[in-house]
Amino acid sequence: MSVGGTVSVRSSLLAILTMGPAYGFQLHGELQSRTASRRNVNVGQIYGTLDRLVRQGAVESAGTTEDALPLYRLTGDGRDEAQAWLHSTESAPGEEWSDLVNRVLIASSLPAVDALAVVAAYRERWRAAVGDEPRSGQERLAALADHSLASAALAWLVEAEAALAADPDSFARDFSAERPRRGRRPAAAAA
Repeated sequence: MSVGGTVSVRSSLLAILTMGPAYGFQLHGELQSRTASRRNVNVGQIYGTLDRLVRQGAVESAGTTEDALPLYRLTGDGRDEAQAWLHSTESAPGEEWSDLVNRVLIASSLPAVDALAVVAAYRERWRAAVGDEPRSGQERLAALADHSLASAALAWLVEAEAALAADPDSFARDFSAERPRRGRRPAAAAA
């Protein structure tokens, strides 16, 4: 079992594509490296997600690489969705910790994103959770669990903020210069 929990492949790909066009296998490697290998995503899931993003109008073709791999780029709607995700602190119930860590990891890796602002927004969100009043019975136990998680999240965010502020140039980076050789060929080339 992965300690990283789920990662929104859709949102993560859109966020990574804010840097410019990329091909599927490249995005697979970028997602893995930008989340510090906390979660392995099947490359087929990357291509399936890209296909859905194209159908939904968030991503479009950007031509092909020199060796005929299809490139993808954001549309205006895709860019808006990526920005909204990067600056949101909303998560599905039970996914709050994984979403926090994965979103901060990805945001800190993107050159055009203010990762400290992402951390600050999360600190406000988790501070509100610490202030919840315990109840009785199972609700009290659940509130205590939420309080403990919020305290842990705040402690990690303080450390993350200090690391980002101390050496901001060691986090944000462009696409990897190492080019994965595999990838999906255009349909015409496969025939």
